[in-house]
Amino acid sequence: QVQLEESGGGLVQPGGSLTLSCAATGTFLTVDVMGWHRQAPGKERELVAAVNSDGREHYMDSVKGRFNISRINTKNEVSLQMNSLDVEDAAVYYCNVYATISGGQQLSIWGQGTQVTVSS
Repeated sequence: QVQLEESGGGLVQPGGSLTLSCAATGTFLTVDVMGWHRQAPGKERELVAAVNSDGREHYMDSVKGRFNISRINTKNEVSLQMNSLDVEDAAVYYCNVYATISGGQQLSIWGQGTQVTVSS
């Protein structure tokens, strides 16, 4: 019913920048919250940033001032601009979307994940 397509991961040097993008397609009534989580080896998955349909943003403390999340509601797309990347930011990043489908049910959908490697 709802699919996510992620792009933008890769290898970057410390201090560099990357932008991740995620587009939601399929059959749904609304796309509610759009966000990015990450999971590093041996660690739990954590919420990096999220944005509501009304534009309210949330960031984990360690990325505030460095990362910026944005969404294009008309395209059901969300992007994560990551600046001043540190080795601690290296992880698999997952797009996560809450979408409401016919009947009013809200689904949580996950992307397949995209690897971000920060290394010199």
